[in-house]
Amino acid sequence: MYSLTRKKSEPHKSVALELTKISLVTSLYVVVTIMFAVLSFGVIQIRISEMFNYLALYHKRYVVAVTLGVIFANFLSPTWMLDVPIGGIATFLMLILSRFITKNIANDILKIVITAILFSLSMFTVAAQLTLLLHLPFLSTWLIVGLGELVSMTIGGIVIYLLSKKINLKS
Repeated sequence: MYSLTRKKSEPHKSVALELTKISLVTSLYVVVTIMFAVLSFGVIQIRISEMFNYLALYHKRYVVAVTLGVIFANFLSPTWMLDVPIGGIATFLMLILSRFITKNIANDILKIVITAILFSLSMFTVAAQLTLLLHLPFLSTWLIVGLGELVSMTIGGIVIYLLSKKINLKS
């Protein structure tokens, strides 16, 4: 009888654990973005919280977690009215694309490099917002924001790679 009761409760524990992991990463994204707010928004931005993008390479639950983190954090953006929906959708799509492109690659470092490049190129969405709202030149803004993203993704890639050697991020 005990084993039947225990098996019935396991799905609830599993759902609770998944929601806890999603909530933790979402919260971490927001807190790290706020801690480094001076670097997180604007033309010159090095959003350290972008390191959490790499978690999506290890488990699909983190696609939701990071997307929610971006949405919540972007409410603090000076361009929040565009940054919340566009940033949220762009992040979601780039996380899905990164998972898809790297799913058959065994080398974690190569996965990280590919993901960093994809996210850096995707900064045209931020550049377009800044161009539209602040009347900044698109190409130079894309270059600057993209380089900032590459720096933050490189730093974050190193952190997540080292962390993945100590913690099983796939479970």
